[in-house]
Amino acid sequence: MSISALRISNDNLHKSSLYADVSVRVDEKVLKNAGDLPDLVGSIDQGTSSTRFLVFTKQGRIAASAQMEHTQIFPSGEDKVGWHEHDPEEIYANTIRCIRVVFSLLQTAGVNLITTPLKAVGITNQRETTIAWNSETGDPYYNAIVWDDLRTTSIAEEIAKGNPDRFRSKTGLPLASYFSGTKVKWLLDNVPKLQEDLRNTPDVIRFGTMDTWLAYNLTGKERDDAVSNIGGIFITDVTNASRWLFMDLKTLQWDKELVDEICAPHNVPLTALPEIKSSSEVYATLSDSGGVPCLETVPLASILGDQQSALFGQSAYEPGEGKCTYGTGLFLMMNTGSRAVYSTHGLLTTVGYQLGEGGEVTYALEGSVSHAGSTIQWLRDSLQIIKDASECESLASETNGNEGVYVVPAFAGLFAPHWRPDARACIVGMTATHTKHHIVRGALEATSYQAREVFEAINADARSQKVASLKELKVDGGGTNNSLMMQFTSDMISVDVIKPVVMETTAIGAAFAAGLAVGVWESLDEIKSLWAVARKFNPSMSEEDRSKNWKGWKKAVERSLGWVESEEQIKTRAAKRARDRNVTILTTAVACFATFVFGVYSQKPSIQRNFTFSPR
Repeated sequence: MSISALRISNDNLHKSSLYADVSVRVDEKVLKNAGDLPDLVGSIDQGTSSTRFLVFTKQGRIAASAQMEHTQIFPSGEDKVGWHEHDPEEIYANTIRCIRVVFSLLQTAGVNLITTPLKAVGITNQRETTIAWNSETGDPYYNAIVWDDLRTTSIAEEIAKGNPDRFRSKTGLPLASYFSGTKVKWLLDNVPKLQEDLRNTPDVIRFGTMDTWLAYNLTGKERDDAVSNIGGIFITDVTNASRWLFMDLKTLQWDKELVDEICAPHNVPLTALPEIKSSSEVYATLSDSGGVPCLETVPLASILGDQQSALFGQSAYEPGEGKCTYGTGLFLMMNTGSRAVYSTHGLLTTVGYQLGEGGEVTYALEGSVSHAGSTIQWLRDSLQIIKDASECESLASETNGNEGVYVVPAFAGLFAPHWRPDARACIVGMTATHTKHHIVRGALEATSYQAREVFEAINADARSQKVASLKELKVDGGGTNNSLMMQFTSDMISVDVIKPVVMETTAIGAAFAAGLAVGVWESLDEIKSLWAVARKFNPSMSEEDRSKNWKGWKKAVERSLGWVESEEQIKTRAAKRARDRNVTILTTAVACFATFVFGVYSQKPSIQRNFTFSPR
């Protein structure tokens, strides 16, 4: 898809073409309630499976939205198992397309975006997914390496030198394939053109996560016959920067020592990394280079990583408040206030948000689980035992509990709180009487068990650090549509699970932060007043059943461990084989020599009898 195609005006582009493969929504009632000259704020929600553009009213309701899925690239080959990539140009093109569709919807509904432009636009994005591109050409050097990609596991292990927490005091993170720094190292090790430019013209190299890539293109200048742009702003925010392994959590700046340690032997200049900004301020005005004149001069006024954006959208502004997002993965995050709490229970210390340049930083504890919604996708696409995710609840409800079947979705290893890259997915406890209904139920329950693991870890850290802990669980994301899973989560954690009226908390979080920067909303208290409860799930399971289920889950997790050897383990095993071989050779040689000596010694008396000695 070329930008020249995207530049055709709505008047000349047939709607069937513009709307093809786009999921759309417009709520004229919301628009009517917003008034004749509504204050509207846009939000770009760039996720792992799709990209969305949503427009919110001052009342915090969705006026219109458009969504497009993008290609999931899984390179083939035995040496590429666990690799996961995205095409960054496809994602930018989809972003522009979604914006154009929403503007078309609003204009059809009577909103003139020329005379009443958006007040601001914010960006929220899949974190850690890493892109490298050339600032002179605008071309990516390689596909984006997705956050759950496993190719850098050995890199993380090599840097760790047996201690995955060696940089935790600075970064708040363990060394793992999850984070952007190891992906930068892989790109430097494996992309020839990037290596060439690093040697000859390092100033043209740009590394960024999806927020940086979109901000760069949305504020840049169009190139002829090309999708991506050049010359845009090169920035990220503190929440995304805190996920690289490169940023010092205290100074909120890139740390050259960390960059050098992780990228060695490559010398990466700090000019190759985006400028770190707050989460809510006017960074620049958008351009019309994507063929959307209504975007021109609209302020780009917020950037937040998706989970931090959901925390902000759930109005979790006080220490001890948190949220759990059920998306591709599961992400439970708790506000710890102005204090960075360093975990001793397998969690991540991260930046929650920062409002305005020089504003006070709010930190958070987070537990990240790689597979939640993607486990249901696996049931649909790989096992093909369901046709649609909506079937899961009815299928699971046909069983009398899990009946001993557990699914551990460690497809990319186990993330928080275990951090075991050697784990792999497994289904345990099956007998011939079990059916697909039990497997579906096991997959749903796995998400709840993992939520409990992280919930307990967060509260354990909170108690040990004497900070406020979670007392309830605000939830969001597509998985919350499954009431059976939400009830089971409440039962297993033994707290209330609460769904808000506006479920698009990730998108609205970026909209709130952008609106704050330009005065659509005046304060956090005003935003908090817009949050409302849609449904509450209360725990009702007996302690006996809760204990039985939890014991079975922990046993299943144990079965998932140790399936993949690390390179260090392989080297250790090879060294042991070599030592054993040398010992065997040495033992054999000693035995042969001993046999020879014994044979000679045993013949010595007879030999002496055959000799005569003459006196001297």
